[in-house]
Amino acid sequence: MRKIALYAFCVLFLAAGIGHFAMESFFTGMMPEWVPFRKAVVYISGVMEIALAIGLFMKRTRYVTGFLIAIFLVLVFPVNIYMAFTAENYDVSATALWLRLPLQFVLIWWVLKVRKI
Repeated sequence: MRKIALYAFCVLFLAAGIGHFAMESFFTGMMPEWVPFRKAVVYISGVMEIALAIGLFMKRTRYVTGFLIAIFLVLVFPVNIYMAFTAENYDVSATALWLRLPLQFVLIWWVLKVRKI
């Protein structure tokens, strides 16, 4: 069961990283207008998510990578807060955006658990 949780997280993070390229305009639109080089930030974060997913998958780098993913999730949390407060700008319900906030803590807990496998 623990291996399934690990692989599920890896797939989730890999899909999120690929999503940054497949839906670049959506991710760019999530950021406040004052953020410079938003498109580059989206691509860089997509590459980071893909690399982190691969690092989490590999046993040799899993422990450190899991910690790096937790830090990454904390760093992107302000974007989730921004989206919740500006829900009218998205084709997603405000309720879903607000429910997404505690989900970030679940993801952090999840990755910190599976990194020890």
